[in-house]
Amino acid sequence: MDKMYLCIDLKSFYASVECVKRGLDPFKTLLVVADPSRGSGGICLAASPAIKAMGVPNRCRLFEIPAGLKYIIAKPRMKLYMEISAEIYDIYLRYIDSEDIHIYSIDECFIDVTPYLKAYHKTAREMAVMLTDAVYRETGICAAAGVGTNLFLAKVALDITAKHSPDHIGCLDEEEFCRTIWHHTPLTDIWNIGRGTAKRLKQMGAVDLCDVAHMDEKQLFREFGVNARYLIDHAHGTEPCTIADIHNYKSKSRSLSSSQILFENYAYEDALTVIKEMADALVTEMSESGLCAGSVSLGIGYADDSIPSTGGTKKLNGPASSLSAIMPAFEELCSDSYGAACAGSQRVNGKFFDRSALPLIRRLSVGLGELEAAGAVQQDLFSDHDKEIKEQNLRRSISLIRERYGKNALIKGISLTEKATAIERNALIGGHNAE
Repeated sequence: MDKMYLCIDLKSFYASVECVKRGLDPFKTLLVVADPSRGSGGICLAASPAIKAMGVPNRCRLFEIPAGLKYIIAKPRMKLYMEISAEIYDIYLRYIDSEDIHIYSIDECFIDVTPYLKAYHKTAREMAVMLTDAVYRETGICAAAGVGTNLFLAKVALDITAKHSPDHIGCLDEEEFCRTIWHHTPLTDIWNIGRGTAKRLKQMGAVDLCDVAHMDEKQLFREFGVNARYLIDHAHGTEPCTIADIHNYKSKSRSLSSSQILFENYAYEDALTVIKEMADALVTEMSESGLCAGSVSLGIGYADDSIPSTGGTKKLNGPASSLSAIMPAFEELCSDSYGAACAGSQRVNGKFFDRSALPLIRRLSVGLGELEAAGAVQQDLFSDHDKEIKEQNLRRSISLIRERYGKNALIKGISLTEKATAIERNALIGGHNAE
């Protein structure tokens, strides 16, 4: 039997939840979800369909909303959104087995409806209507859906075709894809094609998927490496991966990461304080899982958008599970990244660069890579294993206390300094207000 997939998206999810909780219609109410305490530069996490129709895009900043509009600002409530998302997932489970559902994000999922078409005596489109109607009836949240003969076509049908359908449902097979999507622009509307990829394709003479489908495959592989396979398959409307493949996939490498947009612009030393907090939290998470790291990574984004983001990855001398063994690598990466950002700046007092003249930081990301089970690591003669064991035991005790009394029950002294962010972020979910 030919495969049939759905990709269901909860329209303007956060904004719709806030409207429903207020007894308001998302399609008639001007509402954005944003934290007003972050000032006019605060990012709108979601905008209701009604205010989108007024030209206000998702992910805009508050100051970008036209001054004449009268609208509601709803402070994010991430815990509530997670609860509603779980409630909607439970609705799907009444009709579909969990093995045939892949949760893509808090407001989007893929469903393999192939085994259910005969059982429910419905077409794939009718299955989409049945599920989205059930969600709207029980939660008041409107959903859109894409129907496709593979996962890629279902996603493209959702992102592009459903927007022009009165019932918010779009359908694509390979033939319809070539007829309606091949010449669609911009390319960035297509799933998994970002601005960088689209720019490189344009430089190669491709402005739409039809161009990509007729390009020399060797040329694409020279430019994009193994990722060219995805471009070629998707340009022809094909996708071999199934939901079963996704569920059975096991990554060859493991990693942990954390990122944040700072509440204000940070200087070097203040940013290093936050990096230490983030690294400490990751090491604690790693220790709770009985793992150790073989490499660390750091990314820095600057307040001045004209300065490219910098960062890099550094291998450790050996697998490590303590902050004392890992933090020096983060400090070295931070210093190197700043040097790269300010290459050519004047020498001051014989130093390579003057930190007081460096660009201000607004975004940070840290990561621990090459994770492996701590018990599988072979000991060497140069590490203080007794010290690492003591730190691991201490972290386990700290984790138990935090699990019972909250993340801020025990904090490091560094988190009491003026520019630290850990105490405030411990009360957030996904970097946003929890309640």
